[in-house]
Amino acid sequence: MRPAFRRASLATAIALATLAPTAFAQDLPAPVDQPYKGNLALNVDLTDQARHLIHVRESIPVSSGHVVLYYPKWIPGEHQPSGPLSNVASLIITANGKKIPWRRDLKDMFAFHVDAPEGVDKLDLSFDYLDADTPHYIPLEFNEVSFYPAGYYTSRIMIEPTVKLPAGWKFATALETASQSGDTVTFKPVSYENFVDSPLLTGKYFNRVDLAPDQSVPVHLDIVGEDADSIKISDKQIAPQRSLVVQANKLFGAHHYGHYDFLLVVSDHTGHFGLEHHQSSDDRLFANFLSDAKVHSAAGTLLPHEYIHSWNGKFRRPADLWTPTFAEPMQDDLLWVYEGLTDYWAGVLTTRSGIWTTDQWHDSLAGIAADMSARTGRQWRSLQDTADGIPLATHGMSSWVNLRRSSDYYPEGQMLWLDVDTKIRELSGGKHTLDEFAKAFYGMDSGSYVPKTYTFEDVVKTLNDVQPYDWKRFLRERLDYTGDTLPEKGIEDGGWKLVYDDKPTEFAKTQETLRKSINLAYSLGIQVTNSGEVRDAQWEGAAAKAGLVPGVTIVAVNGKEFSPEVLKDAVTAAKSTTTPIEFLIKDVNDFQTVKVDYHGGLKYPHLVRGEGKDLIGAIAMPRK
Repeated sequence: MRPAFRRASLATAIALATLAPTAFAQDLPAPVDQPYKGNLALNVDLTDQARHLIHVRESIPVSSGHVVLYYPKWIPGEHQPSGPLSNVASLIITANGKKIPWRRDLKDMFAFHVDAPEGVDKLDLSFDYLDADTPHYIPLEFNEVSFYPAGYYTSRIMIEPTVKLPAGWKFATALETASQSGDTVTFKPVSYENFVDSPLLTGKYFNRVDLAPDQSVPVHLDIVGEDADSIKISDKQIAPQRSLVVQANKLFGAHHYGHYDFLLVVSDHTGHFGLEHHQSSDDRLFANFLSDAKVHSAAGTLLPHEYIHSWNGKFRRPADLWTPTFAEPMQDDLLWVYEGLTDYWAGVLTTRSGIWTTDQWHDSLAGIAADMSARTGRQWRSLQDTADGIPLATHGMSSWVNLRRSSDYYPEGQMLWLDVDTKIRELSGGKHTLDEFAKAFYGMDSGSYVPKTYTFEDVVKTLNDVQPYDWKRFLRERLDYTGDTLPEKGIEDGGWKLVYDDKPTEFAKTQETLRKSINLAYSLGIQVTNSGEVRDAQWEGAAAKAGLVPGVTIVAVNGKEFSPEVLKDAVTAAKSTTTPIEFLIKDVNDFQTVKVDYHGGLKYPHLVRGEGKDLIGAIAMPRK
């Protein structure tokens, strides 16, 4: 396309070319496993939080000549190139007090080229990070506010960080404090790899809870929120979190942190998710997580999940997910271990620790099994491919999830590992369990947090060491399967079966409240927001065939203005008639009436006892 502005003169173009560094003067340097000469120095100023701005100054030792600086691109645990570079603004680079130009690489947008003049031994960077958090707390991921030099393993680059906190705020981080003067904290030098792996949480309202009071290795729960009431936690809530630490260490037989911090935000002004780190986790949950017992239970597996990642994902890491820097692409083919097994053990340890009752774990398993059994996308996409293809996924992608299958390696991963656990118990007559795999695979080098990689073959070998079987075939049959049924049978082999009735579990009701939607996936075949927007539909289901598909809005049901109650009542009433349910829907600016010939009533999943031993009950028992 021709530009709409006047073409610059040849003389101007030549002048500009002499100022800007050449983006391809040389290839981007490959990293070497050698110490970087000199320490990076970083100063992060958080005091402009009222304007949602973070001010950063960074010094990077260099030699004169061509220099490439990277902004972290592939962030461990996010499974895709998600570094928030678009939030970096006002980047100025100087050397010996003089501003020097930089240019972004045209092939790798996260690489920046700089020509350091003769006599220069460091580059000074200043920039702002456009932060979206509230004025009451800041969960700071250090990959957001730093650059690093290309050409070296990030484990061999040392950095000396300093953070200036808002006045009077408290903080927590896995970093070791060197000194503190007022609200300015200086941390001990740390490798850039571990620096990025050690977020900081700070807030006006801050509560710290000791979760390992009788143990030699410290574990803390650090809580920030919008007000003082939101961060209060009861003794009744603390006790099972302390039990979680005990049960996890009994399961794995070792720990892989010098100390551990759960960095918990309770707020409705942030996304709700967790991100694992080796000695901490960035955990963000609902504002009423600590004040509403139902919400506390429904979201109860997040902290256990991220804690388990210290063993599974951070210490033992798939070989293709380990990279020497944050620039190399990560390969996600073993996420069904990294995330799926973590999710399975999260349910187990949430129950063993007492955060959940066994009945609540049953309800969770029922919901997952029902979701995965109804996955129409399995007809074309295998569980393995949901892991392989996750770098292409878009955050917030919510339409046609049933057909797309996004990150099913989490929930179906749970079903897969329950299948493995029950199979081990069946084959061994109860003599062996997946707990033995946990100790064999993760229970070495206690105290070390240097990653130890593994392959698919390592997983198979360790399973065979626990219980001889053709585990390669067992796993591949389930991972590579495409078809219309759920291939995992751990619930049935565990002595239970999945059934449906018209009464939702407490978990299901709480999830609908939190998501502001209703889930009729197992009956009418749709999920709908409280305002009537169809978010998902069963591919080729009765509702989807009639036109109730993602993106349309339900305006009325059987002549009555839409509400969740009106829709549920209509589904219930249709069970005793042969008359189709009539919907008035809006698609952009077009209205139409559609009819859905469904008469099966409301359906919600539950587990009931089946045949054989109650292996799921045995799995749920706390370890003594």
